[in-house]
Amino acid sequence: MSPDKESVAAGRRARRRSLLTVVGALTGMALTVAPLSIANVASAATSSSQGKVTRVSAWSPSMTTGGPSFSNQTIRMVVHSSVAGSGARITLSNRYSTTPLDVSAVDVAVQAKGGEATRGTTRNITFGTSRHITIPAGEEAVSDVVPISVSAGENLLVSLYVPGTTGMSTWHSDAFDTTYIASGNHAGDDGAGAFGTTTTSWYYLAGLDVLSSSARGTVVAFGDSITDGYHSSTGTYTRWPDFLGRRLGAEPGPQKLSVVDAGIGGNRVLTDVPNLWQGVSALKRFRHDALGQPGVKDVILFEGINDIGNNAGPDGRPLSAQDLISGYRTLIGEAHAAHVNIIGATLMPDEGNGYYTPAAEAIRQSVNEWIRTSGAFDGVIDFDQTMRDPANPAALNPAYDSGDHIHPNDEGMKAMADAIDLRLLRT
Repeated sequence: MSPDKESVAAGRRARRRSLLTVVGALTGMALTVAPLSIANVASAATSSSQGKVTRVSAWSPSMTTGGPSFSNQTIRMVVHSSVAGSGARITLSNRYSTTPLDVSAVDVAVQAKGGEATRGTTRNITFGTSRHITIPAGEEAVSDVVPISVSAGENLLVSLYVPGTTGMSTWHSDAFDTTYIASGNHAGDDGAGAFGTTTTSWYYLAGLDVLSSSARGTVVAFGDSITDGYHSSTGTYTRWPDFLGRRLGAEPGPQKLSVVDAGIGGNRVLTDVPNLWQGVSALKRFRHDALGQPGVKDVILFEGINDIGNNAGPDGRPLSAQDLISGYRTLIGEAHAAHVNIIGATLMPDEGNGYYTPAAEAIRQSVNEWIRTSGAFDGVIDFDQTMRDPANPAALNPAYDSGDHIHPNDEGMKAMADAIDLRLLRT
């Protein structure tokens, strides 16, 4: 199935000529989940080669540990699809929990508004034809195909009822969207009257994939809080990957690629974060969160500022630019081994934020120079150049600054997406 070494090398040379400027575990916790990448990527490639519809990821937040416990509650979450498709499946993740997850009802519907479903659109979701599923600790489950269609930019509501007490949940803390919670089983309700509690996190729900007749693959935006959308407006889908998905959809002809956001606030490339909800390192999660996406063709890697700002080198020692570069090389190697394009993004300035020191700035500049000039990536996106203050290149452009001097506002998020040459995603 794999091409020979000569053809792989030729392919990489061709990509670089067009250059335009985990599976792992928490410390002490073994994960038994099997990688999804092999089956999903192979299935997508087969469908494409036969001229059929392609299964792509439409929405897929990266998950972490440390979420709250639930007991006899229904959790209703908003899923914002980046691409049109049908034959939907969802993924439930118990990957970072220590106890089995018992779910006795899961439904999906088209969102009318808030937690209210459009009448007549609710569909039951089954797993191996059963409405009930128990997912062991450390594992995930992909549903049966659901007969529901979704348009690009449309919102679905996925509701899951947990009858017992879950213990610590697998979750995505910073959703920048609204989740609705009710006591008892209200998974099939069209109305939202029973959902008296709201949060801004996702719980257990780790993916929506669809069959698309136009999209030929998935782009994974992989990174930290800037990619996750920190300081973007809640419920408006103004993270830079959201804007990128809309740009792709606005191109002439059918949308060729879906976009999913694999950002986690606080995440680092080289080391796990002491705050567990900020995730295991990119080195541990990359194979699952990026390369495991259905139909993945391109990964945009934009991460490292948390390593620099925390001076977090391997084995507890201070960070060097070479440490971060070595981490990037490892991720590049994993992507190329999976025949996936990987595009590097330069790290944005942060003077005025607590992360900034002259030593940290020197590392950022060295790393960015390597990203731009090494040829190791299959393409480069220069977010640093796009987002810096012309009068002070060590700082964010004030027009794009959310106020903390490191995270962009909504206008800055759009500027980031607009800076991406779409030809990088179509080699």
